[in-house]
Amino acid sequence: MAAPERAPRWEEFAPEPPRGLARMFGGQQRYEIAVADAEREFAQAQDEHRRRESQRQRKVVEARQAHEQRVAEAQRGTSAYNMHLDELAAGLREGDRHSVSEYMELVLRESPYPAGFPAERRAGYVPESSLLAVEWYLPTVEVIPQHKSFRHVKTRKAVEPTARPLPEIRQIYQRVIAQVALRTLREVFDADPGELISTIVFNGRVHAVDPVTGQRIQPHLITLRATREQFAPLVLSEPKFDPVACIRRHFFADVSPHPDELIPVEPVMPYSMADPRAVDPVDVISDIDKRPNLLDLTPKEFEAFIQNLFAKMGFDTQLFQASGDGGVDCVAYDPHPITGGKFIIQAKLYTHTVQPTHVRDLWGTVQHEGATKGIMITTSGYGPDSYKFAGGKPLNLIDGSGLLALCHQHSIPARILNNRKKKRS
Repeated sequence: MAAPERAPRWEEFAPEPPRGLARMFGGQQRYEIAVADAEREFAQAQDEHRRRESQRQRKVVEARQAHEQRVAEAQRGTSAYNMHLDELAAGLREGDRHSVSEYMELVLRESPYPAGFPAERRAGYVPESSLLAVEWYLPTVEVIPQHKSFRHVKTRKAVEPTARPLPEIRQIYQRVIAQVALRTLREVFDADPGELISTIVFNGRVHAVDPVTGQRIQPHLITLRATREQFAPLVLSEPKFDPVACIRRHFFADVSPHPDELIPVEPVMPYSMADPRAVDPVDVISDIDKRPNLLDLTPKEFEAFIQNLFAKMGFDTQLFQASGDGGVDCVAYDPHPITGGKFIIQAKLYTHTVQPTHVRDLWGTVQHEGATKGIMITTSGYGPDSYKFAGGKPLNLIDGSGLLALCHQHSIPARILNNRKKKRS
């Protein structure tokens, strides 16, 4: 379109002049008439050329303007994308919650899986505990072939399938789930050269339909917590390596006994407690935020706050006195006949990492009190040794991120802002 069209030339229209005898027998008169006709055609061609050329030039201007606009938009998009990458890289160097979460989601999303596997994978980073929570949507049991083999029947000239036994389907499916969990642990730890992540919580769930009610459900089929130290000695390439035995005995994973029946398990830590889109674990919105700062409470006020939180969650609670409590800040009773029981709760109003000795003390208190579960809640975080000790035990460790997530779920206004740290910075 940018190349101009060649203008018409008179030579292309001019008639051939008469020669010899043709001039004597009226040839000159016919030639003059032909010249007049050619001049009109030439003039008309010139007008058409000027019109087309004007249109072409207008289209060229419009096309160049549109192209320049697209280039500008592409440059703005590229600049914004590169700026985001720079921010992401800077956030990774600083251990920013949102940056690490986004980066790990990219890592997990790019991990190739066979056809039929869902691509929905989410990651939430909790810097206070150097923990990454992964919510992974698994394929349903239908991904396992229902037929074990095929047999050719010569007499009937037919091929008959042999059904795969249900116990074998269940066994293969559990193995698939275990392999996905272990592969995810490896990919996350390998993609974290700075070792920002010391602990991973893996929750595997499925999109399914409850055959009893017809409602859509998302039950958890596997949940585990793994530290980097626990994962390091594994030799996944060993042919005798058993992924199901590994996640159950080494990581104390809770796996659905009947995943084909969608029997759910309780996650060791709900993903919502680490979801960076739900609530920030440490609020940095300065003093314009009027939500109460939990770090402004006294230890006893914080214990009362935790009691009120569990009461709002539907538990029967009892707050213990400061003296002679035997390591018990609060006791919560769940009246549910199956999942309920007596829960020992300890509240730690800390700005530093909770030491593993406190977790060990909680476990001793749970055993002494004959409780169903021990729950420790802090405004800070936990180290890998604490999570390693809690693995396989009825202990729930809720850090500042998880605490604010619970408050957010139950419409309790709260934030965690270390004013002393803010003033120093």
